[in-house]
Amino acid sequence: MNPPKKGAQRTANAVFEASERRSAQVKLQISAESAANDAKTARLRALRLEKEALDAEAARLEALNTPRLRAKKRSKNSS
Repeated sequence: MNPPKKGAQRTANAVFEASERRSAQVKLQISAESAANDAKTARLRALRLEKEALDAEAARLEALNTPRLRAKKRSKNSS
């Protein structure tokens, strides 16, 4: 009765090892996708910050170039 036990054990070990290999592959794939997502997020953040800096500079230059209106002085007429 020993041979069936060894065969069953070999089959169980093979199934377990296959499951472990699949788990390792899935973990690697998840890790790669996470790294790609992190890289994409960092790139988009850098682009956003650059755009915000350009917009702030454009607003500053526009504020410098627009003529300022002088406030009208109030007359001191008593009513």
